[in-house]
Amino acid sequence: MKKHASRKPLPRRAALLGTGALLCGLTAVPAATAADAGTPDAGAPAACSVPDTAIYQAPEGVTGAPGDVLACRRVDSLPMVVPGIPLTAWKVRYASTDGQGGPTAVAGTVVVPQAPWTGPGERPVVAFVPGTLGIGPQCAFSKQLAGQYQDAYEGPNISALLKAGYAVATTDGAGYLDGRVHPYVAGADAGHAVLDMVRAASRVPGGGVAPDAPVGIWGYSEGGAGSLWAAQLARSYAPELKVVGSASGGVPADLRAEALHLEGGPFAGFLVDAVIGMSVTHPGMPFTALLNDQGRQAVKDAESLCAVGTVTRFAGARMAQLTKDRLTLEQMFALRGPDGTTWDQAVAADKLGVGVGRPGSGARYEIGFPVLQYRGVLDEVIPADVADATRRAYCAAGVTTQYTSYAGDHLLGDSQAIKGSIAWLGARFTGEPVNGDC
Repeated sequence: MKKHASRKPLPRRAALLGTGALLCGLTAVPAATAADAGTPDAGAPAACSVPDTAIYQAPEGVTGAPGDVLACRRVDSLPMVVPGIPLTAWKVRYASTDGQGGPTAVAGTVVVPQAPWTGPGERPVVAFVPGTLGIGPQCAFSKQLAGQYQDAYEGPNISALLKAGYAVATTDGAGYLDGRVHPYVAGADAGHAVLDMVRAASRVPGGGVAPDAPVGIWGYSEGGAGSLWAAQLARSYAPELKVVGSASGGVPADLRAEALHLEGGPFAGFLVDAVIGMSVTHPGMPFTALLNDQGRQAVKDAESLCAVGTVTRFAGARMAQLTKDRLTLEQMFALRGPDGTTWDQAVAADKLGVGVGRPGSGARYEIGFPVLQYRGVLDEVIPADVADATRRAYCAAGVTTQYTSYAGDHLLGDSQAIKGSIAWLGARFTGEPVNGDC
């Protein structure tokens, strides 16, 4: 039986998107053909005028350096953003790097306030990382921002950044192109996509985002993990970016602990998405062959639903219900791939706070800027001990770390933190000194 990640695109996805998929790639496209198809070649496009469907094409191959703009399109309006904020926006498809180090393409959105920047230096840019959206391409944040679908909830976050005068570079994340599946909470895939989105923002024709602009990173929930992975990878993967700080909330930092916490509960849908996402990033590991009919249907359902539908559909789900041998999570963790790697080891590789250190420490992930971590004290999705352990790991590594808690649960924690996160990022942009509270 074929592994899940190798399956061909499902026909239903085109219907879900309501568009006809354009199937040309990006490599070695003659100029006349590219113009006819609405798809630029690997060089930076002269104008952002490709059809909307071209943004979401999944190419057979990707050329160009990470952050190169492969296709772009001006967006007339962003219904999720508070009305009355004059802005200019572009959808982009850009080159990035997957978790295995190979080239890939990712989509996202660049938004710049029309009001002139009145602060010192270049207008800052914030890499915003959206929270859980679902794993199918129909759930892409760029589509939701543009009003093509509505299930996301972080329009107020984008609005607050624009009101503060900052440019926004917000990635959809890996896997949201036609026929693909989002590798939910996959660390390196997420971190690369975030950092390359910032690179792409400065390469949008006429975008006005300076390549040497100060950069802040911000995300919550899945976006909290993606933003913290971007922080860990910034120095080694994108050393030219002037990252001044990263704010990360509601972080699922330990996927093993998260899985055990979520299974059988009201938010088990996040576990289902994570298991499918891991099968995408680890196609050689046992997965598809383990599933029973209910499990195979669960995969189809998860790929066709977005966040709210996923939570509703899989409330109370357990892996034993979805596998032929009624495997528990612990039994699945113990299964080995062809090279002897267990699922437990694969999951452990995505644990945040491992191998971090200050610049010059020789740590795998050297972080040379402050980090803010926060959560809701009533968070029912992320266990308190997971958040506390991540904070302790950063503190022990000597990374300047601040920690804040809010009164709400997981969902409310996101909105409650908007004002504080904007202020914290603003202080980093103005160079205010910061002391950790470890």
